[in-house]
Amino acid sequence: MMQIKTGFHTIEEYLRSLEAQKASGKSIVPGTEVRYAKTGPRVKKIIELARKIAVPVVQTDNAHLDVLVRNLSETAREHRGIVLTVGGEEPRRKEIDFDSYLAELCETCKREKRGALVVILDSVTDPHNVGAVIRSCDQLGADLLVLPEKRGANESAVIERSSAGASAWVPTAVVTNLVRAVEKLQEAGFWVYGAAADGSAAHTLDLTDKTALIMGSEGSGIGRLLAKKCDGFIAIPCCGKLDSLNVSVAAGILLYERRRQCLTKKQDGIESE
Repeated sequence: MMQIKTGFHTIEEYLRSLEAQKASGKSIVPGTEVRYAKTGPRVKKIIELARKIAVPVVQTDNAHLDVLVRNLSETAREHRGIVLTVGGEEPRRKEIDFDSYLAELCETCKREKRGALVVILDSVTDPHNVGAVIRSCDQLGADLLVLPEKRGANESAVIERSSAGASAWVPTAVVTNLVRAVEKLQEAGFWVYGAAADGSAAHTLDLTDKTALIMGSEGSGIGRLLAKKCDGFIAIPCCGKLDSLNVSVAAGILLYERRRQCLTKKQDGIESE
């Protein structure tokens, strides 16, 4: 059974990840090919990239592409004249082991004398929100995204498309127990903050060291047991009439604040030398 990927950004970034994979000596999965029905500037760019890394390109028609995407979600069925097929079944989760990656990340932090950022999503079930968070993780320098095996979004095609292809780059671990994952982060020296309206204003906290941010659902927030494990709570000072932000927007703001602090700290260090 093959995987079907749609969306210009998703296909482009997946091909770029294959290019990096090929450069490291790994082979591309058999059955991977680009199928297109019409050409335009974006399609030509994708075809050029595919041919560059020796991924087969096949011209077909929209009727054939419609058949390929018929079992996808409504959003993913909008193929816009081009589809990427990948041999083999869609993996249930990203192939990143949380424990191993955490150990490697801590070694990297020690060697490079820097902090790290881990983002944890608890009960965020809308795949569009998860995809948007992944996009922010890519743009604002998160080292790892942690998702729960249950109580989370599982529509990978929608997540990929909503992330604009960033899901091909952001290290993601799916864990069976978020509470235990947080405990391991704390044992590794991470400060864990849960996003909550009554928390400390983000700009008053030092987020430049090893930091983990937990984002809960807009309805129920962070689970009770998980909230008990937090070292503190972080909030975004707001002035509107509503009582909360969309979870993906909130995550983007908090990630930017952390990024801003890191850049300021780096600049201050340069100026003091």
